[in-house]
Amino acid sequence: MRKFLEKIVEGGLLVSGSVTSLTILLIILFLFKEAGGLFNSPVVEEGYVLAVNEQNDVKRLSPEQILDIFDSEITNWNEVGGRNEEIVLFRLSDLTNYFSEDELGSQFEYVPEKINELVMREPGIVAFFPYQYLADDFKGRIVSGDKISLSDFFAGTKWYPTSTPSPIFGLVPLLLGTLLVSIGAIVIALPFGMAVAIYMAEIANVKTRNLLKPVIELLAGIPSVVYGFFGLVVIVPLIQKVLHLPVGETAFAGSLVLAIMALPTIITVAEDSMRTTPRAMKEASLALGATQWQTIYKVIIPYSISGITSAVVLGIGRAIGETMAVLMVTGNAAVIPTSFFEPVRTIPATIAAELGEAPAGGAHYEALFLLGAVLFLITLILSISVEYISSKRKI
Repeated sequence: MRKFLEKIVEGGLLVSGSVTSLTILLIILFLFKEAGGLFNSPVVEEGYVLAVNEQNDVKRLSPEQILDIFDSEITNWNEVGGRNEEIVLFRLSDLTNYFSEDELGSQFEYVPEKINELVMREPGIVAFFPYQYLADDFKGRIVSGDKISLSDFFAGTKWYPTSTPSPIFGLVPLLLGTLLVSIGAIVIALPFGMAVAIYMAEIANVKTRNLLKPVIELLAGIPSVVYGFFGLVVIVPLIQKVLHLPVGETAFAGSLVLAIMALPTIITVAEDSMRTTPRAMKEASLALGATQWQTIYKVIIPYSISGITSAVVLGIGRAIGETMAVLMVTGNAAVIPTSFFEPVRTIPATIAAELGEAPAGGAHYEALFLLGAVLFLITLILSISVEYISSKRKI
């Protein structure tokens, strides 16, 4: 009977582990499947056409170039690799500037023909109009047939997902904002976390330790939105006032809030690891003449390096993946940061802020899933790197 029950328990554990592993794998596959669809999306807004004169030398326009052209920051075709020709912008609403209402027809039945005529007539034109008005014998050249490329996303320096005529999904500002805030948080949290862990494990008396440990563990259970509210009400105004900044919502504010959030995890895991050091090893070190501090950094820390590494990985993971608190205190500006004291936007904050408004299955929706895939890869690479460094130190 006992063996039978053991077999049932073993089978249950096997099934539970298999289901959990399979679920995680399916989630990852779904994430990358949805993300990969972005590179099948057209550069120009779906359902619209971007066309130029057939004599135009420009073969392809990137999303950022299209935005700059329609914002009149690029005014000559030679700025995008074409000939020296002034760019003539055309939208459907501009049609009445070239043709009368009679020429367009009472039911606008001649609109495709007139757009075709205008594109043939103007050598420097770039026309943006709905696909339904594309003539069957269109004489211009369509430049909106290209798909969003890897370089458009991974090397893009702007994030304007709702811009017209071409949405821009550039990873660089979001990636730099994420790394800046996360690295800042770890640089702040790691020294303080390790110091408190060492104090609690080796220096504090039993009464102090028993008081501090539950308080620190309680901090880990506070919802992130509460930390974000605290940062918004206390830390942000303080930074703005002390540093004389135009706004207090900066990368530095995000790093401070994330550091506070990561501290309980780092302290708890590192302290538990240090307390597993065998008493005999510590006594042997002290018997050989080492001081308490020499014993800590030459015996206890090397012995518990695996647990300390786990604390670092968990702390960094908390910092990189945090959403709500960062969204509230970093200013949410999707621009490339040039300073630690200016607004930024992180990848998790972008996903949280925009996923609810992105049409399911559209380019914006797929771009947000791709951001999630990038975040997953960053965390995976970070974990593997830390584990590799830890294993090398053990050797």
